[in-house]
Amino acid sequence: MEQDLHNLKDDMVAFIEGHGLKRFHGPIKDEIPSVPWAPDEEHPDAWKDFVELAKASGVSFVTMSYTSLDSEDVDFLIERLEDLSYMTEEDMEEARWLRSYVGKTGFVQLSWPNSGIMFVYETSTEWHGRYERLSEMAGEFDGLVFDGGESSSDE
Repeated sequence: MEQDLHNLKDDMVAFIEGHGLKRFHGPIKDEIPSVPWAPDEEHPDAWKDFVELAKASGVSFVTMSYTSLDSEDVDFLIERLEDLSYMTEEDMEEARWLRSYVGKTGFVQLSWPNSGIMFVYETSTEWHGRYERLSEMAGEFDGLVFDGGESSSDE
């Protein structure tokens, strides 16, 4: 599996524009009614079929979103994870390992609308999945204050 989707993203841009479609930059969130494109491991260029289907459906644009890893994101993640007492050394090593992917594109999403539903194609790298998992772990207790077990009362 590729570890940097930057070239794929560039190929998608060229293919979309070559089909006369416009691109709208923005992600499709989980709250929006959508139908995911079923990935086919044996057909890595299935995204081309997805774009051609968009064109055949009569849409004039597709949405496009992608994520590249910034060093600030990795540093912030590591800092947040270090504050969590239940993190294992293996999880911390995995977070530090993500530094080797700084500047690389790990997630690309294409979508197009039809009858109030978004049809969505997504692809991601293995490291992006790990980054998402660790980010969720770091955010699970965001904003919660835990009692230190000591209490005092005014007498």
